[in-house]
Amino acid sequence: MARIAVTGATGFVGGTVAAVLADKGHDVTCLVRSDPGEDFPWAWELTDTGSVADLERVLDGADAVAHLAILNDFALMYADRRAGWDAYVGMTDRVIDAANVVGAQVALISSDWVFDGVGHLYAEDFPPNPVNYYGVLKVASELAVLNRADRGFVARVGGVQGLHQTKKHGPRTQDVGFGFFVLSLVDSLSRGDRYTVWEDPHINNVATPIISAEIGALLGRGIDRGVDGILHFAGGTAVTRRELAMATCEVFDLDPGMVDFGPVPDEARLPAPVPFDTSMDGAETMSRLGTVAHSVEAQLRALREELETGRPAPLS
Repeated sequence: MARIAVTGATGFVGGTVAAVLADKGHDVTCLVRSDPGEDFPWAWELTDTGSVADLERVLDGADAVAHLAILNDFALMYADRRAGWDAYVGMTDRVIDAANVVGAQVALISSDWVFDGVGHLYAEDFPPNPVNYYGVLKVASELAVLNRADRGFVARVGGVQGLHQTKKHGPRTQDVGFGFFVLSLVDSLSRGDRYTVWEDPHINNVATPIISAEIGALLGRGIDRGVDGILHFAGGTAVTRRELAMATCEVFDLDPGMVDFGPVPDEARLPAPVPFDTSMDGAETMSRLGTVAHSVEAQLRALREELETGRPAPLS
């Protein structure tokens, strides 16, 4: 098995990726920028991500680095464009430089928001056309890996659902993207509260949801096989928010009569455009990784298992 360093392992997706890679037998070390505390479940190294030399130190001996760390603050990246650029593109450049020195493969997690949202089931080779600064930062980071990493690949994800492995109660709030949507709905309906699914032409309304555990499993396959280029870690079903809500009610045995549909509250809107349809076709990716894209129902059943056990339940 591989020795894999993971950036962003204290985050929503990164924590699950670290858990799945460790469960599958990889030697995982999480690169953190501050002490995560004694309850942090994996081995970690305190890392100065602004220093290539320090990244070389912590990556020495690693076979690969899974790069998931981001600035998860949409308003801040608009308020301080330089800080946003450094947190995404600058840090990716430094990870690449260090990985090239020590001979490690780079696996970058990117986003379906690199697309403009006017198409449907984008293929891996479809040209990106981001409509907001977050998408621009992701595209620029992708190009850095594709053009500068000696060994590496880009994995786009979208509509990610799952538990936060280091923050058990969050995030579970509906937003203008697809992330966190399912457990936000499950939490409300399980309490007996009604839930309003947002429907609006100016939010992300169509995606190919995938559970974060499956991202970890696919990432491990990509590292094991030494793939390169662009991959789409996408679920096998393109759904609207309404369709995802109804499928969730069926899989989690919840009352669909408790679900309403309505506009987005003004305070939840972002200060920039949002792509409407970010669904991705991942057939070529799954062929390269020796697996299949799982249906939304299968993804939701695995998510229910994860919710009941507290442990990721990858399908691949």
